[in-house]
Amino acid sequence: MRFRGILRSRDPGKLDSWIDDAVNSGLVAIERFARVLHRDLDAVYNAIELPWSNGQAEGQINRLKTIKRAMYGRAGPQLLRARILPLNNTHHHTK
Repeated sequence: MRFRGILRSRDPGKLDSWIDDAVNSGLVAIERFARVLHRDLDAVYNAIELPWSNGQAEGQINRLKTIKRAMYGRAGPQLLRARILPLNNTHHHTK
């Protein structure tokens, strides 16, 4: 719960003491997690402080993979292009 509070507050100031307490907690999974966090502390600080997220990109990748799986073996590139590109696409080529 303390770790969640650190994430939500976007204040990494308490992270070092949390890692120290976690490493000495006696809970194997928490100790392992804390050691992994400590290995790349700069990235963890950035993840806590910075507002950026790759959620939008991951969402688009998931959408494309879902469409690809649904169409596997059923259609050619033209139908795939029609499913992926926006409806108002003016660059659609017909042959």
